Amino acid sequence: MSIYDRKIKFSDWLRKSLLFIRRDPWVWIGYSLLVAAILCVGRVSYALGIFSAVVCLFVGVGVAKYCDLKHAESGAVGLIWAIKKSLPLAIILGGMIMLCWFIFSALANILNGQVDMISYFFFDWQYTSANLRGRDSRELAIWLYGYANITLIFTLLMLATFASWYSYPLMLFKDYSWSQAKEAGRHECSTQKEAYYKTLLFLVFEAILCTEITPWLTPILYVLTSTFMFVTYKSFFEKA
Repeated sequence: MSIYDRKIKFSDWLRKSLLFIRRDPWVWIGYSLLVAAILCVGRVSYALGIFSAVVCLFVGVGVAKYCDLKHAESGAVGLIWAIKKSLPLAIILGGMIMLCWFIFSALANILNGQVDMISYFFFDWQYTSANLRGRDSRELAIWLYGYANITLIFTLLMLATFASWYSYPLMLFKDYSWSQAKEAGRHECSTQKEAYYKTLLFLVFEAILCTEITPWLTPILYVLTSTFMFVTYKSFFEKA
Protein backbone atom coordinates (compact mmCIF):
# COMPACT_ATOMS: atom_id res chain seq x y z
CA MET A 1 0.00 0.00 0.00
CA SER A 2 1.36 3.43 -0.91
CA ILE A 3 2.08 5.99 1.78
CA TYR A 4 -0.41 8.25 0.02
CA ASP A 5 -3.22 5.67 0.21
CA ARG A 6 -3.33 5.40 3.96
CA LYS A 7 -3.33 7.61 6.97
CA ILE A 8 0.14 9.06 7.35
CA LYS A 9 1.96 8.59 10.65
CA PHE A 10 4.59 10.76 12.25
CA SER A 11 7.04 7.85 11.89
CA ASP A 12 6.51 7.96 8.11
CA TRP A 13 7.52 11.60 7.96
CA LEU A 14 10.49 11.07 10.26
CA ARG A 15 11.73 8.10 8.23
CA LYS A 16 11.32 9.93 4.91
CA SER A 17 13.09 13.02 6.29
CA LEU A 18 16.08 11.05 7.56
CA LEU A 19 16.34 9.12 4.29
CA PHE A 20 16.13 12.42 2.41
CA ILE A 21 19.07 13.81 4.41
CA ARG A 22 21.07 10.60 3.98
CA ARG A 23 20.77 10.86 0.18
CA ASP A 24 22.93 14.04 0.12
CA PRO A 25 24.89 13.98 3.40
CA TRP A 26 27.66 16.37 2.34
CA VAL A 27 25.20 19.07 1.35
CA TRP A 28 23.54 18.89 4.75
CA ILE A 29 26.82 18.66 6.66
CA GLY A 30 28.00 21.79 4.87
CA TYR A 31 24.73 23.61 5.51
CA SER A 32 24.78 22.55 9.18
CA LEU A 33 28.26 24.05 9.58
CA LEU A 34 27.10 27.26 7.88
CA VAL A 35 24.09 27.47 10.22
CA ALA A 36 26.34 26.80 13.22
CA ALA A 37 28.54 29.76 12.27
CA ILE A 38 25.65 32.11 11.48
CA LEU A 39 23.83 31.39 14.75
CA CYS A 40 26.81 32.73 16.70
CA VAL A 41 25.75 36.30 15.81
CA GLY A 42 23.07 36.05 18.50
CA ARG A 43 25.67 37.00 21.08
CA VAL A 44 26.35 40.26 19.27
CA SER A 45 22.77 41.28 18.49
CA TYR A 46 19.71 39.43 19.73
CA ALA A 47 17.67 40.94 16.89
CA LEU A 48 20.20 39.85 14.28
CA GLY A 49 20.43 36.40 15.87
CA ILE A 50 16.67 35.82 15.74
CA PHE A 51 16.49 37.16 12.19
CA SER A 52 19.40 34.99 11.03
CA ALA A 53 18.04 31.87 12.72
CA VAL A 54 14.66 32.20 11.00
CA VAL A 55 16.33 32.89 7.64
CA CYS A 56 18.52 29.79 8.05
CA LEU A 57 15.46 27.68 8.84
CA PHE A 58 13.55 28.75 5.74
CA VAL A 59 16.52 28.84 3.36
CA GLY A 60 17.02 25.21 4.42
CA VAL A 61 13.71 24.45 2.71
CA GLY A 62 15.17 25.85 -0.51
CA VAL A 63 18.27 23.69 -0.04
CA ALA A 64 15.97 20.69 0.35
CA LYS A 65 14.34 21.58 -2.98
CA TYR A 66 17.80 21.69 -4.55
CA CYS A 67 18.59 18.21 -3.19
CA ASP A 68 15.25 16.91 -4.45
CA LEU A 69 15.76 18.27 -7.97
CA LYS A 70 19.25 16.73 -8.11
CA HIS A 71 17.58 13.32 -8.27
CA ALA A 72 14.55 14.30 -10.34
CA GLU A 73 14.05 13.54 -14.04
CA SER A 74 13.22 17.19 -14.67
CA GLY A 75 16.86 18.05 -14.08
CA ALA A 76 19.01 19.56 -11.36
CA VAL A 77 19.45 23.20 -10.45
CA GLY A 78 22.37 24.94 -8.82
CA LEU A 79 22.63 25.38 -5.07
CA ILE A 80 23.08 29.12 -5.54
CA TRP A 81 19.81 29.18 -7.51
CA ALA A 82 18.01 27.47 -4.62
CA ILE A 83 19.42 29.91 -2.07
CA LYS A 84 18.64 32.96 -4.21
CA LYS A 85 15.08 31.73 -4.77
CA SER A 86 14.37 31.09 -1.09
CA LEU A 87 16.29 34.01 0.43
CA PRO A 88 13.92 36.98 -0.30
CA LEU A 89 10.86 35.33 1.27
CA ALA A 90 12.97 33.98 4.13
CA ILE A 91 14.23 37.52 4.82
CA ILE A 92 10.67 38.89 4.90
CA LEU A 93 9.48 36.21 7.33
CA GLY A 94 12.64 36.55 9.41
CA GLY A 95 12.00 40.28 9.72
CA MET A 96 8.37 39.73 10.67
CA ILE A 97 9.18 37.21 13.40
CA MET A 98 12.01 39.38 14.73
CA LEU A 99 9.64 42.36 14.86
CA CYS A 100 7.02 40.36 16.78
CA TRP A 101 9.67 39.24 19.25
CA PHE A 102 10.88 42.83 19.67
CA ILE A 103 7.35 44.05 20.44
CA PHE A 104 6.90 41.38 23.12
CA SER A 105 10.35 42.10 24.53
CA ALA A 106 9.85 45.89 24.56
CA LEU A 107 6.48 45.59 26.29
CA ALA A 108 7.99 43.30 28.93
CA ASN A 109 10.83 45.76 29.58
CA ILE A 110 8.41 48.69 29.83
CA LEU A 111 6.16 46.83 32.27
CA ASN A 112 9.20 45.90 34.36
CA GLY A 113 10.45 49.47 34.40
CA GLN A 114 13.56 48.59 32.37
CA VAL A 115 13.11 50.88 29.40
CA ASP A 116 16.88 51.28 29.07
CA MET A 117 17.16 47.55 28.31
CA ILE A 118 15.20 47.84 25.06
CA SER A 119 18.25 48.97 23.08
CA TYR A 120 20.14 45.79 24.08
CA PHE A 121 17.81 43.84 21.81
CA PHE A 122 19.64 45.34 18.82
CA PHE A 123 23.22 45.39 20.07
CA ASP A 124 24.75 43.63 23.04
CA TRP A 125 28.36 42.52 22.53
CA GLN A 126 28.92 39.51 24.76
CA TYR A 127 32.12 38.03 23.32
CA THR A 128 34.19 39.09 26.30
CA SER A 129 36.79 37.16 28.27
CA ALA A 130 34.50 37.23 31.30
CA ASN A 131 31.76 35.41 29.39
CA LEU A 132 34.05 32.93 27.64
CA ARG A 133 36.42 32.08 30.48
CA GLY A 134 35.82 28.89 32.45
CA ARG A 135 33.12 27.40 30.23
CA ASP A 136 33.39 23.78 29.14
CA SER A 137 32.28 22.69 25.67
CA ARG A 138 28.66 22.03 26.63
CA GLU A 139 28.28 25.29 28.58
CA LEU A 140 29.75 27.22 25.64
CA ALA A 141 27.26 25.63 23.24
CA ILE A 142 24.35 26.43 25.58
CA TRP A 143 25.54 30.03 25.79
CA LEU A 144 25.91 30.28 22.00
CA TYR A 145 22.77 28.49 20.84
CA GLY A 146 20.26 28.72 23.67
CA TYR A 147 18.43 31.64 22.05
CA ALA A 148 18.30 29.78 18.70
CA ASN A 149 16.31 26.92 20.20
CA ILE A 150 13.86 29.35 21.77
CA THR A 151 13.62 31.10 18.39
CA LEU A 152 12.80 27.79 16.71
CA ILE A 153 10.00 27.08 19.21
CA PHE A 154 8.67 30.63 18.81
CA THR A 155 8.71 30.33 15.01
CA LEU A 156 6.86 27.00 15.03
CA LEU A 157 4.21 28.43 17.34
CA MET A 158 3.86 31.55 15.17
CA LEU A 159 3.35 29.36 12.10
CA ALA A 160 0.75 27.26 13.90
CA THR A 161 -1.09 30.37 15.14
CA PHE A 162 -0.94 32.86 12.27
CA ALA A 163 -0.12 30.73 9.21
CA SER A 164 0.36 27.00 8.66
CA TRP A 165 3.13 24.41 8.66
CA TYR A 166 3.10 24.51 4.84
CA SER A 167 2.84 28.28 4.35
CA TYR A 168 6.47 28.94 3.48
CA PRO A 169 6.94 26.17 0.87
CA LEU A 170 3.54 26.95 -0.68
CA MET A 171 4.43 30.63 -1.06
CA LEU A 172 7.93 29.78 -2.28
CA PHE A 173 7.24 26.96 -4.73
CA LYS A 174 3.57 27.48 -5.67
CA ASP A 175 3.45 31.31 -5.54
CA TYR A 176 0.50 31.23 -3.14
CA SER A 177 -0.46 34.38 -1.31
CA TRP A 178 -0.25 34.42 2.49
CA SER A 179 -3.99 33.78 2.86
CA GLN A 180 -4.04 31.05 0.19
CA ALA A 181 -1.07 29.27 1.78
CA LYS A 182 -2.65 29.54 5.20
CA GLU A 183 -5.97 28.10 4.03
CA ALA A 184 -4.48 25.29 1.94
CA GLY A 185 -1.90 24.43 4.60
CA ARG A 186 -4.41 24.31 7.43
CA HIS A 187 -6.72 22.14 5.36
CA GLU A 188 -3.98 19.55 4.85
CA CYS A 189 -2.95 19.75 8.51
CA SER A 190 -6.56 19.07 9.52
CA THR A 191 -6.59 15.86 7.47
CA GLN A 192 -3.45 14.57 9.22
CA LYS A 193 -3.83 16.09 12.68
CA GLU A 194 -2.16 13.28 14.59
CA ALA A 195 0.98 13.23 12.43
CA TYR A 196 1.17 17.03 12.35
CA TYR A 197 0.83 17.52 16.11
CA LYS A 198 3.31 14.75 16.82
CA THR A 199 5.75 16.40 14.43
CA LEU A 200 5.28 19.75 16.15
CA LEU A 201 5.69 18.23 19.62
CA PHE A 202 8.75 16.28 18.50
CA LEU A 203 10.51 19.38 17.15
CA VAL A 204 9.61 21.45 20.22
CA PHE A 205 10.82 18.65 22.49
CA GLU A 206 14.09 18.41 20.58
CA ALA A 207 14.54 22.18 20.80
CA ILE A 208 14.05 22.00 24.58
CA LEU A 209 16.64 19.20 24.78
CA CYS A 210 19.08 21.28 22.74
CA THR A 211 18.80 24.19 25.16
CA GLU A 212 20.43 22.15 27.95
CA ILE A 213 21.27 18.54 27.09
CA THR A 214 22.51 18.47 23.47
CA PRO A 215 23.24 22.11 22.55
CA TRP A 216 25.83 21.31 19.87
CA LEU A 217 23.06 19.58 17.88
CA THR A 218 21.12 22.84 17.45
CA PRO A 219 22.28 23.46 13.84
CA ILE A 220 21.37 19.85 12.97
CA LEU A 221 17.92 20.38 14.48
CA TYR A 222 17.44 23.37 12.18
CA VAL A 223 18.40 21.21 9.20
CA LEU A 224 16.02 18.46 10.31
CA THR A 225 13.17 20.95 10.72
CA SER A 226 13.75 22.39 7.24
CA THR A 227 13.80 18.88 5.79
CA PHE A 228 10.63 17.92 7.68
CA MET A 229 8.90 20.98 6.26
CA PHE A 230 9.89 20.18 2.68
CA VAL A 231 9.26 16.43 2.84
CA THR A 232 5.80 16.84 4.34
CA TYR A 233 4.97 19.61 1.86
CA LYS A 234 6.03 17.42 -1.06
CA SER A 235 3.95 14.48 0.26
CA PHE A 236 0.76 16.48 -0.25
CA PHE A 237 1.43 19.20 -2.81
CA GLU A 238 3.95 17.60 -5.19
CA LYS A 239 2.73 14.01 -5.38
CA ALA A 240 4.28 12.01 -8.15
